[in-house]
Amino acid sequence: MIQEIYNELYSSFGPQHWWPVTAEGKLHPEYSGGPKNEKQQLEVCFGAILTQNTSWKNVEKAIIELNKNNLIDIKKIIKIKNEKLAKIIKSSGYHNQKAKKLKNFCMFLSENYGGKLNSLFKKDINELRSELVSVNGIGPETADSIILYAAKKPIFVIDAYTKRIINRIGYKESKYEEIQKLFMQSLPNSEKLFNECHALLVELGKNICKKSPLCSKCPISAHCSYYKTIYTPKREV
Repeated sequence: MIQEIYNELYSSFGPQHWWPVTAEGKLHPEYSGGPKNEKQQLEVCFGAILTQNTSWKNVEKAIIELNKNNLIDIKKIIKIKNEKLAKIIKSSGYHNQKAKKLKNFCMFLSENYGGKLNSLFKKDINELRSELVSVNGIGPETADSIILYAAKKPIFVIDAYTKRIINRIGYKESKYEEIQKLFMQSLPNSEKLFNECHALLVELGKNICKKSPLCSKCPISAHCSYYKTIYTPKREV
């Protein structure tokens, strides 16, 4: 059924062109199919950290400010004072903690890989994930976002939208690893497919399957237990 859900979402919404990145000479990240070079890969890593507990609109503002200050750069992030960096990324929320997280990540890259993302991304998925979650401030969702969208390796990202949708549909899985396993066992092992499927679920969760869902507009309501419970007329006995 996961494959059918993906097919119907793709048919309804079309390709999402994730992850948004900033083109050379511009300040604003755009949905153009993900990173094409190491600087854009680093921007995706920063975005994955900044998007914790906030909306992408707020992260976009922070990325623009980082671009204005030429701070999509490992050495410059390490060098800048925490207070100044926190002020630059203020729109992302929890800016003091996130400034430290960006610095932690850049220090990790500098100390272990000479500041070269490509050297880190040569690792296999399990080792890469293990190293990323060892960095203070990077949890499973952030690590998986970096692996999928920056390193372009096949792992499925589970976020709040995905959890909400999958539970409303009627799946019993609730823990991060359980839901991730469900998707990865139900779909072909493809980075591009995992990318697109996750992006489509975010689109659904953001605009239709909200906390107060707009079920009448949902393209996958035929698969949804929540929809059937709420909208199926009860027979009189």
